Amino acid sequence: MGVSLIDIQRDLILNIIRNTTRGDWKVLITDEESRKLIDNVVKEDDVLDSNITNIERIEDRRQAQPDTDAVYFLTPKPHIIDCLMADFERRRYKGAFLIWTTLPAGPLRERLERSQMSQQQIRSFKVMHLDFHPRESHLVTFKDPWSFPILFHSECNNLVKHHMEEVAEKIVGVCVALGEYPIIRYYRPRAPTHEASVLCSHLARFAQEKLDMYAQYNPDFPPPSNRPRGALYITDRSMDLFAPLLHEFTYQAMVHDLLRLQEGDKVVYRTVIADENGEEEKDMEISDKDKIWVEYRHRHMKDTIDKLISDFQKFIADNPHFTNQDAANAGGMNGLNAIKDMMAGLPQFQQTKEAYSLNISMAQECMDIFQKQKLPDLASVEQCLATGLDEEYKKAKNMADQVIRTLDEDAVASSDRLRLIALYVLYREGILPADLTKLLLHAQLPLEDGAVVRNLESLGAHTTRGLKDKREPTPPLFPRKTIPLADAEEYALSRYEPVLKEVLEEHIVGRVPQDIFPYTKGSPEDSGMNDLAPASSLRSAKPTWAKSKSSSVEPRQRIIVFMAGGATYSEARACYEITEKTSRDVFLVTSHMMNPGLYLRQIGDLSQGRRNLRLPADQPPPKAPAHLFEKPEPPKPAPPPAGLRPGVPGARPNIPGGLPSRPGGSGMPPTASMANMSLNSRPQGQPAPPPAPPGKHGKEEKEKKKKKHHFFSSSKS
Repeated sequence: MGVSLIDIQRDLILNIIRNTTRGDWKVLITDEESRKLIDNVVKEDDVLDSNITNIERIEDRRQAQPDTDAVYFLTPKPHIIDCLMADFERRRYKGAFLIWTTLPAGPLRERLERSQMSQQQIRSFKVMHLDFHPRESHLVTFKDPWSFPILFHSECNNLVKHHMEEVAEKIVGVCVALGEYPIIRYYRPRAPTHEASVLCSHLARFAQEKLDMYAQYNPDFPPPSNRPRGALYITDRSMDLFAPLLHEFTYQAMVHDLLRLQEGDKVVYRTVIADENGEEEKDMEISDKDKIWVEYRHRHMKDTIDKLISDFQKFIADNPHFTNQDAANAGGMNGLNAIKDMMAGLPQFQQTKEAYSLNISMAQECMDIFQKQKLPDLASVEQCLATGLDEEYKKAKNMADQVIRTLDEDAVASSDRLRLIALYVLYREGILPADLTKLLLHAQLPLEDGAVVRNLESLGAHTTRGLKDKREPTPPLFPRKTIPLADAEEYALSRYEPVLKEVLEEHIVGRVPQDIFPYTKGSPEDSGMNDLAPASSLRSAKPTWAKSKSSSVEPRQRIIVFMAGGATYSEARACYEITEKTSRDVFLVTSHMMNPGLYLRQIGDLSQGRRNLRLPADQPPPKAPAHLFEKPEPPKPAPPPAGLRPGVPGARPNIPGGLPSRPGGSGMPPTASMANMSLNSRPQGQPAPPPAPPGKHGKEEKEKKKKKHHFFSSSKS
C-alpha cells in the first residue's frame, strides 16, 4: 500500500506553508480546528523548520508583532473571521498571508473584500481543500458523529441541505488531494420505505456539482496520470444494517467493540507498562505510528495471537538477553502471559517494548471477554441471522429457539442481548409488536429499548408486521455465497461479509448493477472501469519481454467510497483487503467510525426530541473572544532616572521653577501642594505664606496681567 492519505495531507500542508514563507521567517496563526488538522498529520518540528518562528492560536491573547508577517492557517467560520478582523484592526502583524482549509462562504469572502483595512494587510489568499482527517492510510473521517441524526432524524429536515453541501465539499477535498476527478455512482435502494432513501442521490449531485466547479476554476485538475479514471461511490448506513450489530472477530474490530477506549482527538487505551522499576499505568495511543498494530489489525484474532507469539519468539532469538527457557515460555496457551512478564526485562528497547505491551494487553483482554461473555455461542447465532445460512451453508432453521436459548445465558451482556434481538427482527423482516415486548422481557431488558429496534425503520428496515401480513422476503443486493470457502470451518464465526465488500468485488469485474448504483452523469463506457490501462493498438504495444522493470508496474485505479452516517471497522477491513488482492487502491471516507455501542445509542436517539440531542447547530454559535477587541492600554510613562530622584545619594538639587516632585513620594496628584505654590522662589525650608484674603484677589489678577504683557519683551529705557 504505497499511497497514504496521511502522507498526502502532510505534504500538502507543509508545501503550502513553505511556498508562503519562501525563506522569510513568519509566525503561523491557527484556530482550534485547523490546529487539530495540522497536528493529526504533521509534527510541530516540521512546521517550525518551514521558516515559522512560532505557532499561535488566533483565539488566544497574543503580543503584537508589527514587524513580522503572519501566515494564517484557518477554518472559514464566522467567529474566526471576527478574530481575523480584530487582528487587522489592531494591525497586529506586518502583513497577512491567508490559507483556508476550505472555501469560505460567500458572505465571509465579501466581508473581507469590502474591508479596506483587510485589503491593505492581506498579502495572499489561498484555499486548500483539506478539511478532512486521515485516520489511517486508506481511512478518512470528518470527525462528525452528529451527521447521523442530521441525516436520519425526522425533526432535522431543515438542516439536511446545508449539511450535505458541507459534506460534499469535504468529499471533493479528498478527491482533490488524491488527484482524482472520478466517475460518481450512488446507492439507490430497490424498494425504499424510509424518508432518507434519497439521501445518496442528493449528496452525489452536490458532490458532482462541486467537483465540476473545481475543475472549471482549476485547469490543471486533474493532474496528468496514467492511472485509469477513479470511481466515487456514495453510500449510506442503510445499505447494510447487519454490519454494525455483528460481533466481528478481527483484531481492530474486537478492540473497538469490547475494550474501553478513550476516543477524542486520539484513540487511547490505558494499560500497565512493566519495567525494571515496577509497573506503571500509562495511556497508549492507537494509531498508524504503531507498526505492530498496523500489521495485525485486520487479522482474525486467532491469527493475531499466533503471529504475535511467533514474532515475539523471533524477537527473543534476535536478542541474546533472553534464555532458551524464555523462548520456550513464549509459546503455548500461556504465551501471552509469558511474553507480558518478559517485557519487563527490555529496558533497552523501550519503543518496541511498549508497542508489544500495548498489543499484548489488548489481545489478552479481548480474549478474556471473548470467553467470559460466551461470544462464540452468541456469534454462531448472529452469523445465521445475518447470512440466513447455517455453518454448513444451508438455510438456517429454528432461529427463534436458538435466540431464546442464547438470551437465557447469564453470561451474555445486556447490550449483546439487545443486538441479538435487533438482528432477529431484521432476519424476520419484522415481528408482531407483542412478540418484541416478549423478547425484551425474556432478555430482562427495559421496554424502552424497543425504541432502538423500531427506529431501524428510519434506515429502511421492516421491524413490525401484522398477524395476517404476507410479505415476500427482500432479496439481498447481491446473491448469497452458498459454497463454503476452503477455510470456512476455521472461520465459521466470520461468515458474514459486509455489503460494501460485495460492491467492491462486483466493481472489480464490472458487474455493479446500474439500477442499484446509477451514475450521476456519463455512461458506463465513459467510466473506464473495465479498462485498467489506457487503450493502445497491438502495433504500438511493446512485447512483454521489452518492458522495463518500472513500466511493468500496473497503474492502480483509485476507488473512493463515502459512507454517510458512519462506517464500521469491518467495512474498513474490506477496503484494505480489496486493495491488497487487486490492482485498486480503495479509500473509505465517512463522517465517523462507529462501534456497535455507538450505533445502538444513535439509533435510539432517533426517537428523542431534537432538543434532547443538543446538536451543535442548535447551540449558540461560537463567538470571538472579547479580549481580542479590547483597546490596548496606553504606554506607561517611564520612571525618572535615579539621578533625578530626591533623597537619592548624588541626586541633583531641585531647581526652582521646574516640575515639583510629589510631596512625600505619594502616588496621589499633588493638588494641595499646587494650590499653595508660589512662582517666587524662597529659601528651602521656609514656610509657605498664608493664603491671600478674598479681597486682594482682584488686585493680584491685575498685577498678573501687567506682568504678562511684558513677559517676553524687554522694557524700553
